[in-house]
Amino acid sequence: MADRKGEKLGWTGGWLGGFIWVAILSIVFIVQGKTMEGVCGLAIVVAAVAVVLYFAPWKNPSTPAWKLMVWPYLMFIASIVWAVHAFGGLRAIGLSWWNAFALLPMLLPLWTGGGRKWTDGESK
Repeated sequence: MADRKGEKLGWTGGWLGGFIWVAILSIVFIVQGKTMEGVCGLAIVVAAVAVVLYFAPWKNPSTPAWKLMVWPYLMFIASIVWAVHAFGGLRAIGLSWWNAFALLPMLLPLWTGGGRKWTDGESK
């Protein structure tokens, strides 16, 4: 438990796993000839990887988790905006802004564990 590999793997794997769809969709866009959309998507993936690694809790042990989670969440929201735009906008894919309310449950970790810090899990 001294190095907390499981928690590190959970943070890194969980967040990066959440961006796999962006990488796959970007490659599909490039193959379809939508090069700009694909390259922008890959740029989002690279930025997301950097954000996830930079704001890792073990690198910022005294920072509350919600402050660290905000940045990957912003990257996730940026990836959703990118995908909607790449597919032609909300109307083209049959959505409205009201559909954004369905995304609110994904923000629950900000409240449920957001006040915790990496140092809270340290052995005394």
